[in-house]
Amino acid sequence: MGRARKGRDISGWLVVDKPAGPTSTTVVNKVRWALEARKAGHAGTLDPDATGVLAIALGEATKTVPYITDALKAYAFTVRLGQATNTDDAEGEVIATSDLRPDDEAIKAALGAFVGDIEQVPPQFSAVKIDGQRAYKLARDGEAVEIAARPLWVEELVMTDRPDADHVTLEMTCGKGGYVRSIARDLGAALGCFGHVRELRRIWSGPFEAEGALTLEQIEAMARTPELDSHLLPLEQGLQDLPEVRATPEGAARLRNGNPGMVLAHDIEYGEECWASFDGRAVAVGRYKAGELHPSRVFNTG
Repeated sequence: MGRARKGRDISGWLVVDKPAGPTSTTVVNKVRWALEARKAGHAGTLDPDATGVLAIALGEATKTVPYITDALKAYAFTVRLGQATNTDDAEGEVIATSDLRPDDEAIKAALGAFVGDIEQVPPQFSAVKIDGQRAYKLARDGEAVEIAARPLWVEELVMTDRPDADHVTLEMTCGKGGYVRSIARDLGAALGCFGHVRELRRIWSGPFEAEGALTLEQIEAMARTPELDSHLLPLEQGLQDLPEVRATPEGAARLRNGNPGMVLAHDIEYGEECWASFDGRAVAVGRYKAGELHPSRVFNTG
């Protein structure tokens, strides 16, 4: 019989302004330690060198992670023109160079091909699985692997600055599964000059923004104190992209037991996914059918 994980049954979201260096998993473990939380997870990996919004779910909020993972996200990043690397970022080995430097108008004109429904090939150094193994592990072992292109929705990609001839700063809003490194690589290829990501920052992720996010230094300073608890956001924040219905008292009791429960709904279509609240607290997520919510996830928040 496995040993139960110790810690507090604490639920909610903590938004971290991740620094360059640590992995997303390292940040999750730091937050879990600081809050003495029994369970924690993040909603969307950031590369070690990337900075910005990393939303950490605690306890029952981990059940809402898929809705943040699927939500739109925004990134600000700088592309180094004239160089391709084997990792598509500044940490990699330079594998090709070019003296060509496109002007601003050429760059802006090229961006249109990367907006809307596009196909992109993840970087060789990525967490994509190839025959059961991570692509980055195969790449570190010197294996060149074929990675299939994947669909990506890009809502917006704009040029925001041109610090010098070698660099261009962009902002992108995209859906789930986007690789900014692939955008930089493919933009460089389209411009005929090569390119890789020099700096990357996630500005926002779903409802969570960098403004007001805590640094790791702040988290360490407030660790295991009520002050850190006060920065927790309710788990309902992770459900903002879903419509809300309100459970009746009897419906809430049934939903908490995993059974369909009666809810009060407006403008909800049959079979639509939504979440039910009672007294302002999330009770369950499920499908609305004929006046009842049929739960797929139930929240045990007491």
